[in-house]
Amino acid sequence: MKNNYTVKRFSIIALVPLFLLSCKGQAKKETFSNTEAYDFANPKIINLPEALDEISGIAYYPKDTSVFAIIDEDGLLFKISLNQPDDVKEWRFDKQRDFEGLVYKDSIFYVMVSNGDIDKLTFIGDTIAVDKIDFPNASKKVNEFESIYFTGDSSKIVLLCKQCEDDKKSVLSSFYLNDSANQFLDFHKIETAPLFQKMGTKKEKIKPSAAAVNPITKDLYVLCSVNKIIFIEDAQGKLKDVIKLNPKIYKQPEGIAFTPEGDLIVSNEVYLEGYATLLLLKNKKKGK
Repeated sequence: MKNNYTVKRFSIIALVPLFLLSCKGQAKKETFSNTEAYDFANPKIINLPEALDEISGIAYYPKDTSVFAIIDEDGLLFKISLNQPDDVKEWRFDKQRDFEGLVYKDSIFYVMVSNGDIDKLTFIGDTIAVDKIDFPNASKKVNEFESIYFTGDSSKIVLLCKQCEDDKKSVLSSFYLNDSANQFLDFHKIETAPLFQKMGTKKEKIKPSAAAVNPITKDLYVLCSVNKIIFIEDAQGKLKDVIKLNPKIYKQPEGIAFTPEGDLIVSNEVYLEGYATLLLLKNKKKGK
């Protein structure tokens, strides 16, 4: 009897700190961001088929309200109907490489490899013609890219560094493609100090995963999967806001795109279990 009583008493005492820690955790419940335009806490969630588990880049296709997508392990271009997400079409354009970003303009798709190389895709009937554009010294520099976007006036295609050899924690470099000459030139450098100040955190490595310009406001939205944030810059490059994302919803966000009306689309790779997803956020300021 004495031994049993001792075990029970020890168990109760041991549980007390756990209970107090639980209460303490509830008292400091983490909060996440919303904006006047988007309800980041309540997106519409579309589950994707297994073939898109590694979805890494998306581009909206306004002709039939669908999304084109790439995966980061193989040279396949996918088309996803937002109304029938199980109806997925695919085309091969390259062999296996680390494909990370996708943009679309004037019937041309630009697919970015993690080292900065670009595959320029044009449909000829139901087949794809590919024009390859090599980033200079890609094999010699330790550069990594995951973000590609068009500027607000659609005049430039920009590659934003995730982790580039010449960058430190204080800056994120970017390059734009001179499409007519197949050249990459220095573009805007993003200072990270305002980000840390807005986030209220110590300095850390900011690692952009995707970027897109809002066609209504011309603001640049930069998605950082590792940091679980979206930061927003205006057309002049000034930081406007930092959105803290709920990791239960934005489990591994790797792609971002806008519709012409300003609706926001974020893609999630599959993470641990469940499905890869598209997250749809309506523009609440539409028509105002």
